[in-house]
Formats: sequence, structure tokens, C-alpha cells
Amino acid sequence: MELKGKIIAFLGDSITEGATLHDAANRYDNALARRCGLERVYNMGVGGTRLAHQRVPSDKPRHDLCFCGRAYDIPEDAQVIVVYGGINDYRHGDAPIGRMGDSTPATFCGAVAFLMALLKTQHPQATVVFLTPQKCVREGDDYLHPSTNPHKLGDAQPEKYYCDVIVQTAQRFQIPVLNLYERLPVDPMDPASRGKYTSDGVHLNDAGHLLLSRLLEDFLRSL
Repeated sequence: MELKGKIIAFLGDSITEGATLHDAANRYDNALARRCGLERVYNMGVGGTRLAHQRVPSDKPRHDLCFCGRAYDIPEDAQVIVVYGGINDYRHGDAPIGRMGDSTPATFCGAVAFLMALLKTQHPQATVVFLTPQKCVREGDDYLHPSTNPHKLGDAQPEKYYCDVIVQTAQRFQIPVLNLYERLPVDPMDPASRGKYTSDGVHLNDAGHLLLSRLLEDFLRSL
């Protein structure tokens, strides 16, 4: 894909919003736009948000602005739509996992399928791509185990499970996926990697965003 002159919408959570960055110019969408000559980027990152609906309202209502609902606000002129989420579904979302084949945003599996179907229908001329969450470690949890957040249900799974749902569902919809869990060279269980590329084991710092932007550039150019 030729990127120069493209209009790209980024639907995401706090990482896309740029939480913990020192300089917003280093945010991965801005870095990509600058380096590749994009015409415009729409940053639709909202911190704390999940792909799936929340069963019990959060203390911060903004966190309940799920991806499935906000997808309706993606501008019509977006030529590429990048969806980067799932980390909050893994960490603190209280929707059940559900099962493959679900189509309701009330489960995680259903939310992924609903969102992919919606984007393909609402933006038939756009290139839709998904990014899985990258490995994360926070508040005593690590990506190898289910989150211990008290809002989680008994069906909570290790982070890779959520990434696999995105990858497998995307195959049904013929949507390309950049699997950051496998391909982003950041491991927050390694103190050196965590300190170099993240601010807290979850959010990427300026160096992490620049690293992500280059990986995403290569991925988009390969399409």
C-alpha cells in the first residue's frame, strides 16, 4: 500500500490517545503521518475503553465508551482504519469471553466480530486492519496469566487468548492483523525492555511509540 496522501483513522484506547507520552509528536499515529506524508490522521483514542460492552458501569463513565459504539463516529473519508485495542478487555473489562461465533458486543468474542462486520459494512472502500495488544505487565499481573482485577469474571484468560480471538476472527472477515503480542519487540517482564519502551509495563513511552510506528509502517506498506 502506498501511504503518502492517505487519510487514516485510529480507533483505540489510552495508548492511541497518547497517555504517558512526553511529546505528542512521538505518538505512533503522528510519527507515521510525519514520516509517510499522510494527508490526515483521525485520532480516536479514549483511555480505559474496551472493545466489548461493560456489564457494570465503571467509576469513570468515559471508560465505558466501547469501541463498538465509537466505531459509528469514524469519518467517512477515512481510507484506512486501524483498530488497536483489547488490552483493557483483558485487564479489567467485565464482559464474558463468550465463544467464537458470537455476534453481540456483550461478549469479547462477539464484540470483535461485531466490530469487524460493522467496519466492513460501514466503510466498504476502506482498508481495515487490527492490531492485537502487545504484552503487558501491571499491578501484580503479567500477560501469562488471567488478570486478577476484581471486575473480571471467572472465565478470564491470559492475554494471548484475547489476541488469538482477534487473529482468528479477522480470518473470517479477511482483515489483516498486526499481532503485536508476537511481533512488537517489547517484553515488560524484562526490566531492561520495560524501562526502555514503556512507562509502566502497559503504556508505551516515546521510544515505544516510535518503535510501533515503524512496525506499523512496514505492515501497512506490505498490504
